[in-house]
Amino acid sequence: MDWVSPENVIAVLTALLGVAVTFGVLLIERRVPRRKRIGYRVQLDTPVGERGNPDAGLFHGRPDMADATLVLLRIENDGAASIGREDYHLDEHGLTVDFAPRRVRAATVTQASFTAAALSHDGTEVWLPKVPLNRGQYFKLLALLTGGPVDTPVTVSGGIRDGDIHTNHSTTLDDTPPAFSRAARAVTVVLTLCVIALAGIIVVRDDAPPPMGCARGTLTVTGSTAFAPVVRDLARRYEDDCAGATIVVDVHGSTAGIRELAARGAGAGKGAPALIALSDGRKPEGYPQLRENTVAVSLFTLVVNDRVPIDDLSLDAVRRIYRGDVTNWRRLGGPDLPVRLVSRDANSGTREVFQRRVLGRNEPANSSRDCTHKDDPDARVVRCELDSTEQVLSTVAALPGAIGYTELRSGSGLKGLHRTAIDGRHANVDEIGSSPYPYREIEYAYTWGVPPADSLTSSFLTYLGRGGGQAVISTHGHLPCATPKGLRICGEG
Repeated sequence: MDWVSPENVIAVLTALLGVAVTFGVLLIERRVPRRKRIGYRVQLDTPVGERGNPDAGLFHGRPDMADATLVLLRIENDGAASIGREDYHLDEHGLTVDFAPRRVRAATVTQASFTAAALSHDGTEVWLPKVPLNRGQYFKLLALLTGGPVDTPVTVSGGIRDGDIHTNHSTTLDDTPPAFSRAARAVTVVLTLCVIALAGIIVVRDDAPPPMGCARGTLTVTGSTAFAPVVRDLARRYEDDCAGATIVVDVHGSTAGIRELAARGAGAGKGAPALIALSDGRKPEGYPQLRENTVAVSLFTLVVNDRVPIDDLSLDAVRRIYRGDVTNWRRLGGPDLPVRLVSRDANSGTREVFQRRVLGRNEPANSSRDCTHKDDPDARVVRCELDSTEQVLSTVAALPGAIGYTELRSGSGLKGLHRTAIDGRHANVDEIGSSPYPYREIEYAYTWGVPPADSLTSSFLTYLGRGGGQAVISTHGHLPCATPKGLRICGEG
């Protein structure tokens, strides 16, 4: 018989032993009532202000935040049965978290099936909704507090039908494991021997599960072309770390990405497309189904062809250039060269940020297809529109008298052009939050609703915003929102 091999025999014996143990567990479970339990523990309690010195800490200059602390609370179903909404006793909400004597200034949730909008808080308490939790399922509550020191006790209260709420703790190396019964030890030894034998026979397997936090499947990232170099780098690193994951970066501009996500989401029925849309700035109005995630603070800069030896423009001069009032660089002390505006198309978030943050109005109409000659003889200035940041950079570098715009990092490796300051201020990530430099924006990642926790979409979002992606984002010249400084700026919007 072909199936009789050492590997298969050991596998069958292991399976039979597993079936016997399973039946034994089922018989025991029929005699032992299944209790419902919610456990909680504080995973982080740290100061973010500096008492007695309001000019130090994360909230410098805010004396009311001098004693601010951050608390991360993990709430989980560590009982033997699932918990539904009907299992909560309170009518108006599910659980109450009390941080007394500290007062709650802000609260949000992570890794949850509900959004921060479902939370409410007042004084020292946060009220959580009635959250269904399967066995082992959890979510985390992040709260910004003032009015007390760290390590002040945190309590969670509420009623659970046929169950209770209690504090728990994670197992550490110093914990003493529970004692095994003689039968449990025997089963463990036999199963261990079987596993060792199988491992000795099967040296290499191609179907090994992905590392912790990884997910398999295919995900498409679209939207901002300015943020595309960051995402391509992150996608490559994620695929290297997580076997079975494929991330396609297909960007066409922020607005186009938002529209694509909305269209695919609406056509997906009850599911959600494996698609993330990146946007330079918040999405336009009219897309209520899209869920917002802050990623980074991006800096943008004006770039000018090297034939124009100007490295600083006043904000007024920039606005006069883009109104068509200045059509030759000699008007600004430069060479006798015509001004040529090399801009992005209407789908570009970089252009939208430039118009809103710098110009305070829209750019003039498109007047040229080749960026050199006017197609409209009545136009005051030559202006063309291109599809990507890379096209803008290469055109500005090749075209004497050209001026355009780009995200900060993209302009650093090209010949033929240079960055230009605005009112004496260059784009500098170290000065974000303290410099009046106007050309900056928050980078957002949008999904169709809340992605499933075990999906590639959710895993890559975590990697992008809070995981190993922070170092990559910083390397490309952006400020991650998950850093202390980025948390404050991204929270201001």
